[in-house]
Amino acid sequence: MPRFSVIVPAYQVQAYLCECLDSVLTQSCPDLELIVVDDCSPDACGAIIDEYAARDTRVKAVHLDRNQGLGGARNAGIAEASGDYLIFLDSDDTLAPDALQGIADRIKETGEPDVLMYDYARTHWDGRTLRNHLPGPLTEQGPAPFRLEDRPELVRVLMVAWNKACRREFVAEHGFAFPPGYYEDTPWTFPVLMTAESIATLDRVCVHYRQRRQGNILSTTSVKHFDLFDQYDRVFAYVAGRPELERWRPELFRRMIDHYATVFAKRGRLPRGSHGEFLRLARAHYHRYRVPGVRMRRRSVLVRFGLHRTFRALRLASAVRRRALKALMKEARAVRAGMLRLHYRIQLRLPVRADRAVFASEAGGGDPAALEEAFRTLAPHIRTAWIARPEHRHTPPPGPRRIRPGTAAHWTALARSAYLVTDGGLERRLRKRPGQVVLQTRQGTPLGHMGLDLLERPAAARDTDFAELLRDVDRWDHVLSGNRHSTLVWERVLPGRYTTLEYGAPRNDAFQRATSADVTRLRESLGVANGAVAILYAPAHRDHLRTQRPLLDLARIARRLGPRFVLLARTPYEPGAGDGRIIDVRHHPSVQDLCLAADALLTDYASLMFDYAGLDRPIVLHTADWEAYEAARGCYVDLRAVPPGAVARSEDELIDIFATGHWRGSRSAQLRAAFRERFCPYDDGCAAERVVRHVVLGEPQRPPVVPLARRNPVPSACARTQLSTVPQPSGFFPVTESR
Repeated sequence: MPRFSVIVPAYQVQAYLCECLDSVLTQSCPDLELIVVDDCSPDACGAIIDEYAARDTRVKAVHLDRNQGLGGARNAGIAEASGDYLIFLDSDDTLAPDALQGIADRIKETGEPDVLMYDYARTHWDGRTLRNHLPGPLTEQGPAPFRLEDRPELVRVLMVAWNKACRREFVAEHGFAFPPGYYEDTPWTFPVLMTAESIATLDRVCVHYRQRRQGNILSTTSVKHFDLFDQYDRVFAYVAGRPELERWRPELFRRMIDHYATVFAKRGRLPRGSHGEFLRLARAHYHRYRVPGVRMRRRSVLVRFGLHRTFRALRLASAVRRRALKALMKEARAVRAGMLRLHYRIQLRLPVRADRAVFASEAGGGDPAALEEAFRTLAPHIRTAWIARPEHRHTPPPGPRRIRPGTAAHWTALARSAYLVTDGGLERRLRKRPGQVVLQTRQGTPLGHMGLDLLERPAAARDTDFAELLRDVDRWDHVLSGNRHSTLVWERVLPGRYTTLEYGAPRNDAFQRATSADVTRLRESLGVANGAVAILYAPAHRDHLRTQRPLLDLARIARRLGPRFVLLARTPYEPGAGDGRIIDVRHHPSVQDLCLAADALLTDYASLMFDYAGLDRPIVLHTADWEAYEAARGCYVDLRAVPPGAVARSEDELIDIFATGHWRGSRSAQLRAAFRERFCPYDDGCAAERVVRHVVLGEPQRPPVVPLARRNPVPSACARTQLSTVPQPSGFFPVTESR
């Protein structure tokens, strides 16, 4: 008996079916059966289903001799199911990676509840992914399992079958089944939740709900939207036969009327000329199931009285009001923009202030933050300000005055500050004045192609405006470089009259200043257990992929490595569950703090490896898709030939590197030493000081560079505690033949 029976009804979805089935069969929890029901589909769905059934014994193909609709197809799947829990998945949607493992863990943790509800994210056809905007009711805080009366707000979560796992014996005991027609989820979901003796929640995205550009059934114009009345008749009939459920009648009534108003108001759902009939039926249901004393939304009152023309008139008036307000706001924005332009022109006529410096960072911190601190320490006569976008409101360093982009203060700072420091592009309308110094820090050592080299890499360049880029370059006075490699790349791909300051990376000064107490504090704040080996996983962005997807099964890696290892996942996607051994650090404000907390770095092509090498801690590379990445982005350094540590070309090889101890063996140390010598020659903790003394103070003598052999970056927690591992042979090393 499998743990899960995943039921997928298929009808005219041949373009999406393979992706849906693959998302199930590649789950890290393999204890499942996949029941795919061909609802007499006229396209290739039936053939696709049979192909999957022939390849994988977990797939069970069910072919219906006539089209029965989504409800009938799901019932056919239920009849074939033998798993502990039923999971419904629409054939154009997908399961999120590790979703079933997370569901299984939560079911076990909450004592096998009748129903487990989980969250979803809408995946749009243009690549956008947006999580459900109402995740609050799915919180895992509080006692679990519970009954619906303990958390009644769950009835406000999207009423669909595919955001729940239902215990199969519970479904069979109560005879739950899907009715025919549109909106078949409604008379399934309400009775299931009201009847369940035990419910649990999982606050995690488990389903990616595809938002198709065209073809969504509920978005098509059809008289079948009138099926909604029959579905609510079934819901209230179920309640009428069970007096213990009468307490839910007010909430069901409120939900029903709001549902009717939503369908009525949606453009394109009801056929032309049918709105009056729809509203008359809605009015009849209002009076049939009315619960006195229930407060309704304003538009629901129109349903009560069946005011079709009034409803349309109010909607038209609302549309006119929205258009007028939009036009007014557009005019107000134009006036405000004009006033700001005038303000900027006035500021440009005032003298540049030699005691002002303004800083900005696309990432929210980085080198500009380190330089701002050095300005305040070494040149306290200069007042600093930080341009902080709203999305980076938590990341700017403490101390400087914060300025919001697009304000009068912002334009004043750009017009009159003597020093402009940034790691990204400057404001397009900025006019650099005599007496202003622009310091461009960039964002690390370049591995993938940058600047003009992207002209030959359209997948990576995307919408880059190269003319604007070069106009930006012409305004730079200094470009910061961490090593000779960076200097040669920047001066070639970003040609300009600037001066390159090959002084090191100020953001990495913290690696030399940090103490063991700082490392301990950071690990505790992240929830890393004492004695655990913390691996920071930070993969690079794939320019050739519209949607970033997992390249490693982190849950499997965590299970294979055991409880002594913890993964700090800084990924562009939700990393998944791993029994507490996977810590999501996607939104942590400081990547340098994460580096200090980690005992090793696991990456592929992220330039973070050049920073982390300055810590002299182990680095492991995973290069399974090197050819694809190199073809799309291009690489300045062949990491297979000169890696900073162990190199794995598969997930199993990666697990072996950590399990056997080769990740911190002697060969790894040799490779890292050569890598540090090439790419970290100036990262001695004084990079920011050298920049400030040269650019601001004009001192000819700057702090000498501390040789690599004399540097003492703070050791990792693993190195301090000298965790015992299996013997580390120095000869064997799973790296490419090029070594």
